[in-house]
Amino acid sequence: MKIRCAWEHNGDDTLLYAVNCPGAYARGASREQAVEKLPEELRSYWWWSGEACPETFEIEVVQEKASALQIADADSDIIFDGERMPLAEEEYRRLKCLALKSAEDFHALYCSVPDKDMSCLPERRTFYGPVPRTAREMYEHTKNVNSYYFGEIGVDADNEGTIFQCRRRGFELLERRGGFLDAPAAVGSYDELWSVGKVLRRFLWHDRIHAKAMYRMAVKTFGRCAVKNPFFFSDCRGTTK
Repeated sequence: MKIRCAWEHNGDDTLLYAVNCPGAYARGASREQAVEKLPEELRSYWWWSGEACPETFEIEVVQEKASALQIADADSDIIFDGERMPLAEEEYRRLKCLALKSAEDFHALYCSVPDKDMSCLPERRTFYGPVPRTAREMYEHTKNVNSYYFGEIGVDADNEGTIFQCRRRGFELLERRGGFLDAPAAVGSYDELWSVGKVLRRFLWHDRIHAKAMYRMAVKTFGRCAVKNPFFFSDCRGTTK
């Protein structure tokens, strides 16, 4: 099986996305490091999504984007070549189901953290401000991109309720618009191109970034037996749950 990948980078900093596994990614100081990390990420993704893990697969980079963004902080504005095209209804339904499952699992992970405001992580800042440290900060940050992502494709969504509730309402609003699957990619905020396909993939990707961070923080703070791992991530000691 060939895993087609898009490579976004700023100098040596790399984000490597699995195009045919939307949301799966690896980050590294170099392309080579990201390629080394990707197989474990793919296995975790397949287990989580319920798809069968192929016995063998080959990683192939099919798209490259040099970026001026802070790739090391997981900032991204890439749109995959396929995300510029109309989205088939069957594929939309599949990705929507995954995006809602991801929201449910993210909420379950958050609820399992014993103390939502406790963290052993040191304070850290990036160009964009302080990095979320606690489970509550990570959850609120991840939930609150809902209105932003949907807004980039013209849907007036909100961030009220749980991450699952506000995401589901956003899809309901999107589906009331005629021809939404055929809408072309359009320029949104910061001159970034957006489409329905990109929004679906960004939800999955953004959830995975912050679910990994929350799970690893919780393992370090409370111990790995104290928190659920619905995404099948490897913990900070390398043991796959």
